Amino acid sequence: MKTTIRRYDLDWLRVIVFGLLILYHVGMFFVPWGWHVKNNEIYDWLRWPMLFLNQWRLPILFVISGMGTYYALGKRSMGKFVWERFLRLGIPLVVGMILIVPPQVYFERLVEGTFSGSYWEYFTTIAFDGVYPEGNLSWHHLWFLPYLLVFSWIQAPMFVYLRKQNTRFIDWVKGIVQKTWGIYLFVIPLYFVESLIEPFFDITHALVDDWFNFIFSIILFFYGFVLIATGDAFWQALARIKKKALVLGVIGFIGQVIIWLFFEDGYVIHFSEALLKVVNIWSWILVLFAYASQYLNKPSKRLSYANRAVYPFYILHQTITVGIAYYLKDLDWGLFPKAMILIVGTFGISWLIYDLIILRIRILHPLFGLKGKAKKKPAD
Repeated sequence: MKTTIRRYDLDWLRVIVFGLLILYHVGMFFVPWGWHVKNNEIYDWLRWPMLFLNQWRLPILFVISGMGTYYALGKRSMGKFVWERFLRLGIPLVVGMILIVPPQVYFERLVEGTFSGSYWEYFTTIAFDGVYPEGNLSWHHLWFLPYLLVFSWIQAPMFVYLRKQNTRFIDWVKGIVQKTWGIYLFVIPLYFVESLIEPFFDITHALVDDWFNFIFSIILFFYGFVLIATGDAFWQALARIKKKALVLGVIGFIGQVIIWLFFEDGYVIHFSEALLKVVNIWSWILVLFAYASQYLNKPSKRLSYANRAVYPFYILHQTITVGIAYYLKDLDWGLFPKAMILIVGTFGISWLIYDLIILRIRILHPLFGLKGKAKKKPAD
């Protein structure tokens, strides 16, 4: 089951999806949903592309992370893996909660009128008083890190067992994947979680009470591990199914839009919408893997740089977006100028901080999840 082949398409997908995450957070400034800072004019039509992106952008990252875990466990003992996950995820989380996230909460409190004064006054007085939203201590957009850390720790013993001893289970999964529509059987557990658990547990990103999001995401993380473990069977299945998956993805999202616009809530509608949603999510995940495998599975200097930069960008970006948004929110400049300033400003400032500060000061590397210089080895 051991493999030494690096999947450059997975690296590209991770970079692309995190780039889309920045665009998504810029969009949150303009749509009707609650966010940390809101524009003075809301654009209702923008919620449709945002809804489309929102359904699969984080699920695919959990799948990719599960795949990376498979590779990581091929080079490390379980104990070393557990410790490495803490260093890679836990330390940046703590640093982020102390240094990166507090400015976001500061701007929120200014907008709400619950605090006035300089950031220094805020940071040295109430920045760490209580837990958000009642208090101010939060991990905000970094919630992905504690979830991934817990998922890795919980499933590490099972993953080690599956990778090194129990080939029967992987062979069974491989047999499913090799069937024409077998890969869509993975939708079934997601459907039960979506239809039976989601109605009772709102997504909070608080880890301890976020049962729907926790269960749904850990299943996807597990899927990533077992699918990459099947080797060529998975990639061959993607090549066979990609066009059908694309059609199902389009049908799944359009079906949801029709329900949202024209139907009232009810049991039949709820279970129908849940099915359309999970089919939509899984289809777009398969589509992205399939076309990335076809067109992006090749190394490049740009990929090497971007793949190393993506983690610090993720840690930094939302604070920069919120900070810029605060000073744009009351200006009557329209959607396009503000969006361009936010996009260019977020990417540009993130890059300057990464390239001119983080990358050049080695003591900062572990604080932002950076390892040694990228080499040609399996992604993790």
